[in-house]
Amino acid sequence: MSQVLFKSVTKTFRKNVIAVDNVSLEIKDQEFFVILGPSGCGKSTLLRLVAGLEEPDSGEIYIGEQLVNSVEPRDRDIAMVFQNYALYPHMTVFENMAFALKLRRLPRDEIQRRILEAARVLGIDELLDRKPAEISGGQRQRVAVGRAIVRNPKVFLFDEPLSNLDAKLRVGMRAELTRLHQQLKTTVIYVTHDQVEAMTLGQRIAVMKNGKLLQVGDPTTIYNRPANRFVAGFIGSPPMNFFTGRIISPPLRFVHQSFTIDLPDNVIPGTKPEGEIVLGVRPEHIFITDNGPIKAEVEVTEQLGNEALVYVKIGTDRCVLRTKPDHAPRIGENVNITFEVNKLHLFDPLSENRLN
Repeated sequence: MSQVLFKSVTKTFRKNVIAVDNVSLEIKDQEFFVILGPSGCGKSTLLRLVAGLEEPDSGEIYIGEQLVNSVEPRDRDIAMVFQNYALYPHMTVFENMAFALKLRRLPRDEIQRRILEAARVLGIDELLDRKPAEISGGQRQRVAVGRAIVRNPKVFLFDEPLSNLDAKLRVGMRAELTRLHQQLKTTVIYVTHDQVEAMTLGQRIAVMKNGKLLQVGDPTTIYNRPANRFVAGFIGSPPMNFFTGRIISPPLRFVHQSFTIDLPDNVIPGTKPEGEIVLGVRPEHIFITDNGPIKAEVEVTEQLGNEALVYVKIGTDRCVLRTKPDHAPRIGENVNITFEVNKLHLFDPLSENRLN
């Protein structure tokens, strides 16, 4: 078993900067688990705590059944893939992949077998005699992954491994990593600030901010039922639109400075039936209609081939919606829009927690 368990783990750096704030989290055996958040949220520190590159101030970290707080990094049976690949420039691809195995004093035949098998899986078997400077960025990333694979670790740790690749290579490598995980059937902890990577790779996702875990769940749940306003705005591209207004009843309505919409029973906030509130709606749940109750002015349109993004102004607020490319209105045009009311999200304006 290679599950990873955090029990009330805290890590503070100099000047009382809390990088990881009382985190409790269980990552299941053979799970592809993604830690997502903006720069400085503590996600890489959490990964380094598993690797043993940082020590927690308090709390416990387990790999499998073993408490590893005081275990040396080399004895934790983990393999880490870094953002900058961390390849030895004077060594060939083969030598880079073999380095850790030679330190373990594995037989030469076993080293050869592991490297050739990993190289074949990753499609780099023709690069084994080259040095890192002689191959592309995408190939160097494959070598870094291959160097981790040959160790057969309990846990793979990935620290933003695709951030240095161009967009096309990132898409290809995401598919490769998913296929590799299905083939190797081992535990993967993957850190990224890219929510598209998180949604496409993770079986479960943990969203972090300022050292705290805000929500843990599968991609569908986090997208459709974000726990708070930060998660709602961080997940999704373009992000969720927000409007501040008031709830009144009866009948139940959301009143904004520029529009009023009726709310169905299933979005009634259980703990806040009336008063100020923040309403969230995703771009795909806003529609241009002939008789929509909300009047808006088109400011920008972006044609993306299979869809168009339309940026509109509603009173003093702005929002973005998706539409078919041939249905996109002209800049400066006045349009009527409506929200899909069964897909609305309601948040407390002070705590920012979800209400419905």
